[in-house]
Amino acid sequence: MTCRLANTLKKNGIKKGDRVAIYMPVSPMAVAAMLACARIGAVHTVVFAGFSADSLAGRINDSECKAVITSNQGVRGGRVIELKKTVDEAVKNCPSVKCVFVTQRTTNKIHMGSRDILLEEEMAKEVPVCSPEIMDSEDMLFMLYTSGSTGKPKGIVHTQAGYLLYAALTHKHVFDYKQDDIFGCMADIGWITGHSYVVYGPLCNGSTTVLFESTPVYPNPGRYWETVQRLKINQFYCAPTALRLLLKYGDEFVKKYDRSSLTTLGSVGEPINHEAWQWFYNVVGEGRCSLVDTWWQTETGGICIAPRPSEKGAEIIPAIAMRPFYGITPVLMDERGNVLEGNDVSGALCIAQPWPGIARTIYGDHQRFVEAYFKAYPGYYFTGDGAYRTKEGYYQITGRMDDVLNISGHRLGTAEIEDAMDEHPAVPETAVISYPHDIKGEGKQMKFVHSHNNTILPLLKQVVKRLPKTRSGKIMRRLLRKIVTGNVSDMGDITTLDDSSVIEEILDAYAKYKIKHPTL
Repeated sequence: MTCRLANTLKKNGIKKGDRVAIYMPVSPMAVAAMLACARIGAVHTVVFAGFSADSLAGRINDSECKAVITSNQGVRGGRVIELKKTVDEAVKNCPSVKCVFVTQRTTNKIHMGSRDILLEEEMAKEVPVCSPEIMDSEDMLFMLYTSGSTGKPKGIVHTQAGYLLYAALTHKHVFDYKQDDIFGCMADIGWITGHSYVVYGPLCNGSTTVLFESTPVYPNPGRYWETVQRLKINQFYCAPTALRLLLKYGDEFVKKYDRSSLTTLGSVGEPINHEAWQWFYNVVGEGRCSLVDTWWQTETGGICIAPRPSEKGAEIIPAIAMRPFYGITPVLMDERGNVLEGNDVSGALCIAQPWPGIARTIYGDHQRFVEAYFKAYPGYYFTGDGAYRTKEGYYQITGRMDDVLNISGHRLGTAEIEDAMDEHPAVPETAVISYPHDIKGEGKQMKFVHSHNNTILPLLKQVVKRLPKTRSGKIMRRLLRKIVTGNVSDMGDITTLDDSSVIEEILDAYAKYKIKHPTL
């Protein structure tokens, strides 16, 4: 499949160095599209198949893509998504695009224009052999866009050898992968987790890798665990936001399925709270699986801090990433840019030396890359996250540095406060931010609570129906801060926001809150 697709791309003028946008649902054909690009030396940029036409067009134009690979439609959580229509709208404003390849995910017919190509029909005409392009170790492999609080999204560039090496090594050692294991990462291929731990890492190690197209609650909240039983998955990797959602449905949807094949559980995307960790470990893993809370970023290419690898039988502390991976040298910096020595200290998390998977640049804007990651602490890679080094020397991520509360000189991580609030059975999720205070400086806390339990509403100050999240499930706290401070004229980049209508909902809820508390 990969070779036929690669030959189809070459036949239509795609060559080494050309950029190709992939806007597809999680599917074998989407993975083949990524690998076909890699095989002929083209640079793929996968765009999550839920982004708007404007978001897609922005990424296509920034990377000057020559082609787009898409599907006629997508199917997710019982809904049909009109992918081709979105692409049609996007490429109207993309002069670099010469052709659009369309695969058939459903049997429904769609409009085909002059530059549209039915991919399966063209692939059938090609031979199933395609010699791989000879590439330099530092040639581009792919680009992946990540949003920022200001400015346009950043096209993070990863290169051939270093990225693949790091993805393969971290997959093998963090998850204790063994030959013939079945690896189940629930991430969408539109995110870096899908790149490193659905596609490149597992396949490089010869693993069978699982593609998950649905949602955690469709057709019911047992979908993950039914998949584990049916496919006999050994390693299971998902996001805390999914776990927090599922644990509210109770244990019955888990226990009705056989999970004896599981050996390692993994968490990714944001710090996991204690309640979700304990449920994942004790209920899903039956208290017998290693649970690795992994910390890393789009820019790092792979996992940087995790409880494993470690000595056999070494302890795993709940909800802490703990140990740096091979070659990763974390340091904590104070506000003056000094390295914090010793243990039992908190600061800005930086990395002191390069590693194979580190991103090489931002496409078309290397100066922005330098300023974003290396200017704040010269000589170090600045992650943007804060961390606490425990008395034992382990690392605990406290959240994004711009999410740290500084109240009367006391620095508190939002993740710690949210963790405590999430313990309440009537609270699915919370988001904690700070806002200016004329006495305490960066003073008070504002707790946005997502709850449907009317019995606790009188006890809560700021209740919302839902929280602003990216499509990968991360809470966009900076948007809440802008709302609270009245800075709503410039919300920054919101292309990764799952549903922009949530902003209006929260603005309305906050306006009502202000009426009740006019002195704030």
